Amino acid sequence: MPSSLTCAQDPPATLDTVGLVDQRLGNAGTSGSAPILEDRDVDPWALPQLKDTGQSWKELSMAGRVLQGAAGFLKACGLLGSLYLFICSLDILSSAFQLLGSKVAGDIFKDNVVLSNPVAGLVIGVLGTVLVQSSSTSSSIVVSMVASKLLTVRASVPVIMGVNVGTSVTSTLVSMAQSGDRDAFRRAFGGSAVHGVFNWLTALTLLPLESAAAPLERLSALALGTASLQPGGRAPDILKVLTRPLTRLIVQLDADVITGRGTGNATNSSLIKRWCGTEVQTTAGNSSTCAAATGGPCPARNSSAAEEQLPCRHLFEGTALADLAVGFILLAASLLVLCACLALIVKLLSSTLRGRVGQAVSTVVNADFPSPFGWLSGYLAILVGAGLTFALQSSSVFTAAVVPLMGVRVISLERAYPLFLGSNIGTTTTALLAALASPSDMLISAVQVALIHFFFNLAGILLWYVVPVLRLPIPLAKRFGDLTARYRWVAVAYLLLSFLLLPLAACGLSLAGSTVLAAVGGPLLVLVLLIILVAILQRHRPAWLPRRLRSWAWLPLWLRSLEPWDRLVSRCCPCKACSPPQAAAKEAHCYENPEVLASQQL
Repeated sequence: MPSSLTCAQDPPATLDTVGLVDQRLGNAGTSGSAPILEDRDVDPWALPQLKDTGQSWKELSMAGRVLQGAAGFLKACGLLGSLYLFICSLDILSSAFQLLGSKVAGDIFKDNVVLSNPVAGLVIGVLGTVLVQSSSTSSSIVVSMVASKLLTVRASVPVIMGVNVGTSVTSTLVSMAQSGDRDAFRRAFGGSAVHGVFNWLTALTLLPLESAAAPLERLSALALGTASLQPGGRAPDILKVLTRPLTRLIVQLDADVITGRGTGNATNSSLIKRWCGTEVQTTAGNSSTCAAATGGPCPARNSSAAEEQLPCRHLFEGTALADLAVGFILLAASLLVLCACLALIVKLLSSTLRGRVGQAVSTVVNADFPSPFGWLSGYLAILVGAGLTFALQSSSVFTAAVVPLMGVRVISLERAYPLFLGSNIGTTTTALLAALASPSDMLISAVQVALIHFFFNLAGILLWYVVPVLRLPIPLAKRFGDLTARYRWVAVAYLLLSFLLLPLAACGLSLAGSTVLAAVGGPLLVLVLLIILVAILQRHRPAWLPRRLRSWAWLPLWLRSLEPWDRLVSRCCPCKACSPPQAAAKEAHCYENPEVLASQQL
């Protein structure tokens, strides 16, 4: 027997459309979409039954109870402190991206000729949100453009879709901080991917429908016509109240400059805020007692008043550095603090949420209602996600906090999915309340854009959650998680392709004209759909296919496997983080050999 076949020591396994599963798994109809069980008997996506290996509270002595209580108190303080710094680092990271990309984002948004193209509008919404790392900033730019008649409501709908997609990049960046542990990285990246996959599927489904019939625009106009709008107060920003004392000492940005760049009304002034108010100084010529009576300065007959600008108090006040340099400094510092805090949070959670405590928390979070009302549990999770996001006033912070909990096996992917959907709804209700606080000349436009954002996410829930069989983001996210556990560079490729390269390619084709887009995108779309159809038939009805198409063994290795690409990446990045585990590499070498594939039973 050739040496290439010596790795197949077990009895012949059944060939699947995506991958071959080891015979030791029982060969019980396992499909290639199922996760590869590295421990051979443990599902990496299942939540384990945590065992308490320590002594119970009753078995401890008085000194042991004091030490355990002190350790628990210190862990709680460390967890809260790390979480606070983690949230602050997210705020600084957003400021860094705004310094680095606000001018580019402003130039992108103010080109209303490009925005009139639906595909280009979707891509610009994605890229703009990725650059400024804030859906609120991107939405405010769109609202200002609609109110200034630079953009129609219909043209703003694809941009809002892109803004919704761009928000999922933050959780993806956070998940990559857990790449040190393959098993935790699998679950964390899968959790971030389920959010991105949901947003992309919703956008790609509703964009053609919106271009043809404009249902979101009409529905928002109908809701706007039946409501009596009155300008209201701004929603309470609880999270900013907690983080502002620290973040304002580091850097302060002028949000009006960002919005002005998007609407074309801004100068080349720096984005870093320099003046934070004015102080009125009164020089009295005659004595006056009105100041004491009114509690403030009261100019007399021969008095003069002068306004003096008050400088801001932060680290980069009056700096000679350019916005780009400050942005790079803040980006490096915030990423360093974010990764350190995230690693500390994961360690503390792993130490705290174990045994009875971890089992209790996991049971409560992932609990279902008793039958026959178990289906209501997911909808309750949607409400919880919406309420927490509304309280935090930030969907990025909420999703970035859920991802580490998935990595330490506290929250399952099936439960995190409705939480993320609720987060999408929560951020739209926040935007709706913020729109009600707009000036009267911008009120109608702001509320309609916020309603479009709300109905878009609501339609996504109706499409990809209400019917259980259509919850496609969950298996797709598991597939992404399995790939990243085996090839960690797939996470970087996913990030670049999903949020940069593919959107830019689609934007370029759309700007070249509808004929070019149809000529290039049409065949590619047909090819993708044909591959999906063949893969489904290979898995469920292989007898319906010609013998040649019952497996992908006839394709070159680089077209049906990531192994050649992994070897190429490993040469460029010779580190353990980029290479697959030894067992997985051996299995891949065995099962991707054409002779082995040809010998398997179909």
